[in-house]
Amino acid sequence: MRSFINNTNFDFMGRYKLALIVSGFLLAVSVISIAVRGLNFGVDFTGGYTIEVGYEQAPDLNVIRTALATADLPDSQVQTFGSSTEVLIRMAPKEGFTGASVSTEVLRVLATASESEVTMRRVEFVGPQVGEELREKGGLAVLAALFGIVLYIWFRFEKKFSVGSVLALVHDVLITVGFFALFQIEFDLTILAAILAVIGYSLNDTIVVFDRIRENFVLMRSGTPAEVMNQSINQTLSRTVITSFTTLLVLTSLFIFGGQIIHGFALALILGVLIGTYSSIFVASIAVLRLGITKEDLMPVEKEGAEIDSMP
Repeated sequence: MRSFINNTNFDFMGRYKLALIVSGFLLAVSVISIAVRGLNFGVDFTGGYTIEVGYEQAPDLNVIRTALATADLPDSQVQTFGSSTEVLIRMAPKEGFTGASVSTEVLRVLATASESEVTMRRVEFVGPQVGEELREKGGLAVLAALFGIVLYIWFRFEKKFSVGSVLALVHDVLITVGFFALFQIEFDLTILAAILAVIGYSLNDTIVVFDRIRENFVLMRSGTPAEVMNQSINQTLSRTVITSFTTLLVLTSLFIFGGQIIHGFALALILGVLIGTYSSIFVASIAVLRLGITKEDLMPVEKEGAEIDSMP
């Protein structure tokens, strides 16, 4: 497989129109989904209660949902946590209820609806103001990461590379977040952590490609910028495909066997790896090419008087 990938000669830069159509469509769907449907924020961002209870035997989650809805707790989200006998309940704040009274009421309702013994494991409360602060700081964390990346790429490579890398990262984040908005999958702190991890993964892949492009612009004596970039991407293709494939194997296993509590985290990373692999080739590199990168942009600048100093 590695030998086959190493001998490729794909015309990636010649597919920029197709890439523009695909990325434009995905971005349009994502932006419209975020604007119209919005994100389904979890308790971490909206505030509310997180209650963990334990059963002697695996309970029927639908029975729990029905019992809570009947007891005037209709907005409760119920899922297993860790094992089939551990249940995690999330609910919005209720007027007139404190953490102690909510946990007592939930435990009473569950004990009435179940024949097995129910024990309270933990109760956590996040206030609305705390949730709003977490949401704002999470957004600032993403913006700060993007700003730091702009500076890093600018100083390490060239400003056109910096623009290309940021366009790719914004592309990856918007599409990943748009997927969660489109399907109304709960968006909590673990998903935000996955988004930041996606930024790091996508940037790492992009830098590998950019580094080879910079080397080939200096080493290759002939060839247009598109030909140089095509050869550079083909040379790094084996590393990109194998790294992404092995990462996806781990994330898919985590998604399938990791339990409901980390499904969203694993799903965000799976989407991020797929989109990040695509964007490092078809967004970042093509953006740099369309910005007009040339060999002169990457050649080292000779200091004035360097030739005189080198003379015997």
